[in-house]
Amino acid sequence: MSYISSIGLAVPANYFQQQQIADFMAQALALNSHDSRKLKALYRSTKIEQRHSVLSDYGQPLGQYSFYPNSQDLEPFPTTADRMHAYQQFALPLATEAAQNCINSVDFPVHISHLITVSCTGLYAPGIDIELIQSLGLQTSTQRTAINFMGCYGAFNALKVAKAITEANAQAQVLVVCVELCTLHFQKTQQDDYLLSNALFADGAAAALITANPKTKSLKMKDFACEIVAEGSKDMAWKVANHGFEMVLSSYIPSLVKSGIKSLTDKLLSKGEVFDFYAIHPGGKAILEAIEASLNISKDDNRFAYQVLKQYGNMSSCTVLFVLKALLNNLQPSDHQKQILSCAFGPGLTLETMKLEVVSSSSS
Repeated sequence: MSYISSIGLAVPANYFQQQQIADFMAQALALNSHDSRKLKALYRSTKIEQRHSVLSDYGQPLGQYSFYPNSQDLEPFPTTADRMHAYQQFALPLATEAAQNCINSVDFPVHISHLITVSCTGLYAPGIDIELIQSLGLQTSTQRTAINFMGCYGAFNALKVAKAITEANAQAQVLVVCVELCTLHFQKTQQDDYLLSNALFADGAAAALITANPKTKSLKMKDFACEIVAEGSKDMAWKVANHGFEMVLSSYIPSLVKSGIKSLTDKLLSKGEVFDFYAIHPGGKAILEAIEASLNISKDDNRFAYQVLKQYGNMSSCTVLFVLKALLNNLQPSDHQKQILSCAFGPGLTLETMKLEVVSSSSS
């Protein structure tokens, strides 16, 4: 078997109330008073209270920006090269902090044999995988895998790879590190897709240690399932453009997720399985509500996703690990062998599910 033995989290020091970011966006987009009110209503409707960013600009007045130009229209608008330079500057410290928090929280010797990095918000080579080996002091022979540009479900693919490694080699210890700097990719346009993505996404990093044996309170990874809803391929997309990475995020996604996840989970539930806990990727309030309707669960059942959405927003691939960490922190010894369903969604439209089982510390 394969276990998530530890999860470590990290967010940038800069954090802003959601309405602070709305003010920045309204000014950057040069909105009139009517459109500014509509934008601020959109930001309130997300149910996000605050978000973190590696950029301090979102809380600064014009004239004190350090990344965006200090001009009324933000021109010349940062290029993709400018954004990748910022990614290379900020991603490593955040990823290192998450990894160290993960490793330091276990009570057994850690000897990382494999490193899997996940990111869709920046690329360079030699990449963050090699830099993490150096910053964490890992062996230079550590085996590396990079999972890039898969979006919000990327962590699931990393966990699948980690599961395969530890089940093939019981001595392996796999470190999964997700780091996403979504706020580098603000788009200065009034198209609905971009207004919504600007309102949801944030920066963060998360790391998980995967082992073949439970050593502490942990989560046994039992099974994965995946489905592609092809008709949604144009409704959620992520492409490299001249001024950063452009996100397509249409209003049809919740209904597509609702129908797709119902089909996927019906296959699981047909086996007679009952889930005690849920760890859903909080892609947005509407998506969480669609999931609840599809699975016939309550907001309380889905509380860990709402907690993360409220405190951090959507941090792409690392977000589901934040949700699993919140769940893990709340588990009691009496929860041993209880069942968890975790889900995430991304471009494709891709739906990923993972079944886990609680292993309490008293029984390991």
